Amino acid sequence: QGQLVESGGGMVQVGGSLRLSCLASRSISRFDNMGWYRQAPGKQRELVAGINSDSNTNYADSVKGRFTISRDNAKNTMYLQMNNLKPEDTAVYYCNARKVVTVEGSTVDYWGQGTQVTVSS
Repeated sequence: QGQLVESGGGMVQVGGSLRLSCLASRSISRFDNMGWYRQAPGKQRELVAGINSDSNTNYADSVKGRFTISRDNAKNTMYLQMNNLKPEDTAVYYCNARKVVTVEGSTVDYWGQGTQVTVSS
């Protein structure tokens, strides 16, 4: 129903780049917000970047200027371009899609299975 599949993770050296993709099984234009989260070992999951239906974006301070989130509704895909990667970017990256389902603002979240990004020094 809300399947999301990430791809593009891998191992890269410091300063390298990766592009993550999140392919949805259905149209992503129905989602109000989409985003990329990450979780490093022993840490809580954190929001890396978000994009809404108007393509307005927001970023965690730690990735501003290095990461770019985008969405292609025609391809049902969201992307995260990651440049100048650092060891602290090492984590499992998760795709999230959120839909507001009530006038009160209740939401439903969909998650991908995650893709590992490892940055080696």
